[in-house]
Amino acid sequence: MATCLSLTYLPQFPNSVSHSFPFSSSSIRCLSSTKIHTVRNPKARTFHSLIRHRSSLRNTHHRKSFTLRSAVDDVSVIDPPPPPPPSSPPNPELVASLKLKLFSAVSGLNRGLAASEDDVRKAEAAAKEVEEVGGRVDLSTDLDQLQGRWKLIYSSAFSGKTLGGSRPGPPTGRLLPITLGQVFQRIDIVSKDFDNIVELELGTPWPLPQIEVTATLAHKFELIGLATIKISFEKTTVKTTGNLSQLPPLELPRLPDGLRPPSDTRSGEFEVTYIDSDTRITRGDRGELRVFVIS
Repeated sequence: MATCLSLTYLPQFPNSVSHSFPFSSSSIRCLSSTKIHTVRNPKARTFHSLIRHRSSLRNTHHRKSFTLRSAVDDVSVIDPPPPPPPSSPPNPELVASLKLKLFSAVSGLNRGLAASEDDVRKAEAAAKEVEEVGGRVDLSTDLDQLQGRWKLIYSSAFSGKTLGGSRPGPPTGRLLPITLGQVFQRIDIVSKDFDNIVELELGTPWPLPQIEVTATLAHKFELIGLATIKISFEKTTVKTTGNLSQLPPLELPRLPDGLRPPSDTRSGEFEVTYIDSDTRITRGDRGELRVFVIS
C-alpha cells in the first residue's frame, strides 16, 4: 500500500512564491514499498513557470507604475503669481530725463505768456510723465521739502494773456504798459509764511525811465491732507527797485470786508503733484499747472 508523504516533502519554493501559491507544487511524491512514483496535478505549474509568471507580474506592475508616473510628470502645474514687489523709489536717471523733457517743453515760453495751445498741450503731457514716475507726494512726513525760494518757469494760466492767470488780472500787451518779470514763491515752514513775489516793469512817458517794482503778496499757509496747500491772503507790499530802490516799501490798503468780492482771488488751494530738491510741480484749484525750480 502506497503511503503519501506529507507536505514536508514538497519542493521548497521561495517564500514569496509559497505564500502566493501554497498548493501549486509541480508534483506530489508518494512512497511505496517498491518504488516512488509521482502523481502530477494537471493544473499545477512548474517551478520555472511560477518564477516566469511572478516576473511577468512584476514587469507589468512596473510598466503601469512608470506609465502613471509619466502621466503625472506631464501634468502642467501653474504656480500662483508672485506677490507684487514693494514700492521702490523712482529711477533717478528716468526722472532726470523726463524733467529735462519738461524743461525743454516750457523753455522760451516767457513763463507761459507766449505759449500757444500746442505748447500748452506739450507742457501738460511732459508734466504728467514726471508726476507719474515721481509717485504720490506726501508732505505730511517731510514738509521741509517746501522750504525755500522757488522760481516760476511756467504757468499754463498765463497762456490766457492775463497776469492773473485763470483768475481776473491785468492783461498783457498794449492796453497797459506792464511787463512781467520774474515770479517767485518764498515759503517758510516755521512761520507758515507763503509769499508770492512778482517783478514788474511799469511804462512811463518818454523820456522818463521805466519804473521797476517788486510786489509781494503775503499769505499764510497750512497743509491739508497729504499734499494740498491752502493759502490765506494777508497783505500786498510794493517796493521800487533799480534807480528808485531808495524809496521805502508801500503797503497797499486792504479793502474792507464789505467791499471785497465774493471770492477772494488772492487766496486759494493747490496740490503739490511732484517735488524734489530742485523741482516742484503744482496743480491749482482751477486746473492751473505751474512748474518751479529752486533759486
